Amino acid sequence: MAEVGIFVGTVYGNALMVAEEAEMLLARQGHHVKVFEEGELSSWQYYRNHYVLVVTSTTGQGDLPDNIAPLFCELRDVVGFQPELKYGLIALGDSSYEKFCGAGKQFDALLQEQGATRVGKSLEIDSTVDMEPEKAAAGWIEAWGHLLK
Repeated sequence: MAEVGIFVGTVYGNALMVAEEAEMLLARQGHHVKVFEEGELSSWQYYRNHYVLVVTSTTGQGDLPDNIAPLFCELRDVVGFQPELKYGLIALGDSSYEKFCGAGKQFDALLQEQGATRVGKSLEIDSTVDMEPEKAAAGWIEAWGHLLK
């Protein structure tokens, strides 16, 4: 089965809950999964030849959470082109804000620009609709896990 690194951007813990749900569901499918709450570039580099799942909430006006912003900057400024990367994306946000799921959209745009391949569609979870984001993500995670080789 696949090796999956889950990189989390969280402020209040909701994205971490989604990541932990993803870890459990993907492991149940037989995948080898590790969650990175404070993702470092060295960890990301390992998963470039496997699979990455980015699970991030949005803070401020479409900004990245403090715990994942340094990794984003390193990916943008140091890594560059990474066509071997296959990834998935779960973005959490609040649709009452203009830049709904802005952090996730930034991550997706960066990875696309770097030549990475998104596996399946990204998932956007709206906190005004889904009070339990880990439950809202469960079906998407199950389906995404079946796409991995």
